[in-house]
Amino acid sequence: MRIFILNGPNLDILGKREPEVYGKTTLWDIENRMKQKYSQVQFEWFQSNSEGPLIDALHKAMGGAADGVVINPGAFTHYSYALRDAVAALNVPVIEVHLTNVHAREEFRRKSVIAPVCKGVIAGFGPRGYELAVEWLLQQN
Repeated sequence: MRIFILNGPNLDILGKREPEVYGKTTLWDIENRMKQKYSQVQFEWFQSNSEGPLIDALHKAMGGAADGVVINPGAFTHYSYALRDAVAALNVPVIEVHLTNVHAREEFRRKSVIAPVCKGVIAGFGPRGYELAVEWLLQQN
């Protein structure tokens, strides 16, 4: 099984950015743990602070390169209709993941324009959210 893991803005500084909110685990740490834990999965990890490259990665997934997508859109969650439309165009399941419980934070973080076109949303479980998403995708296959 091939799974794309896409990460949006500021996730490249995970572990340094507000560690009291997001923890000290880096995106690299999460990636390495996932590759070790799910050695049967062929992952493609991608992070961008820009919308366009994330949309391009989703288009690549649409072309049959992926069996599923896990996406942490970061701040794009709340306003990127272009990212939402790229997710909606996919013919593979997409799971939206957030490290923190967005519903227990600022009001603006509680609205996702991406969630309605995803199979599900996992929020508030830290790095374990990525694992939960992959486990669900593996069960679907």
